[in-house]
Amino acid sequence: MSNNGADLTFGYISCFVAILLFGSNFVPLKKFDTGDGMFLQWVLCAAIWLVALVVNLILHCPKFWPFAMLGGCIWATGNIAVVPIIKTIGLGLGILIWGSFNALTGWASSRGCSLAVISGVLYGSTFVPIIYIKDHSKRNDSIYAGASQYDLDYVFAHFSGIFLTSTVYFLAYCIAMKNSPKLYPEAVLPGFLSGVLWAIATCCWFIANHSLSAVVSFPIITAGPGFIAAMWGIFMFKEIKGLQNYLLMILAFCIILTGALCTAFSKI
Repeated sequence: MSNNGADLTFGYISCFVAILLFGSNFVPLKKFDTGDGMFLQWVLCAAIWLVALVVNLILHCPKFWPFAMLGGCIWATGNIAVVPIIKTIGLGLGILIWGSFNALTGWASSRGCSLAVISGVLYGSTFVPIIYIKDHSKRNDSIYAGASQYDLDYVFAHFSGIFLTSTVYFLAYCIAMKNSPKLYPEAVLPGFLSGVLWAIATCCWFIANHSLSAVVSFPIITAGPGFIAAMWGIFMFKEIKGLQNYLLMILAFCIILTGALCTAFSKI
């Protein structure tokens, strides 16, 4: 198999792993009381940063570009709405909506539903700083001249932005609550597991971006988790009921799957 063929195969495998983990990473939290989600957000982001630290050491600490943190800051801002979304419209529908808007925003680079739309737009912008650095790395007059073209080299900066932003938000929350934040100890371990699953999925996404390009990987990875999450919602949590709702869900899956497959095969 040629190097190009091996890259494509590795890229699609990375997409599959990312889809599976992104669609499942909130499952450990579903049956636990997470309150308003602010404490959970910080626990989840702490786990994400620890995974990034391990990856950074494995990669022998590539150069840290602070601008790449901006994408993590954007992601953490969108992630604040996750708990209200899951509580109001459910795991499957929430991921389906924000995943759709995530795909639209990334490719082009009333209760809960509006939050899912906003989160999708923010999520879809997270890779823009990294793409900008890579695009300007070949220009000698740019401050990013010589920057790495390997997406995984930016994971530590990206995840550091996530953890820093979530910490700032949590401190602001503590101040707003007059130093009496609502803490939920039973959500710590599930939240940590959720963060690890998300971090591994995102590392796979970075690899897929490198192997396939973001234009191809973005629609595939943002469309797929909605299907996985909906399966959890249907069979495990019973969030979706009624023949009409099932038919609408099937129609949505067919449309998303068609778009994802067309995008996937466009690289071949």
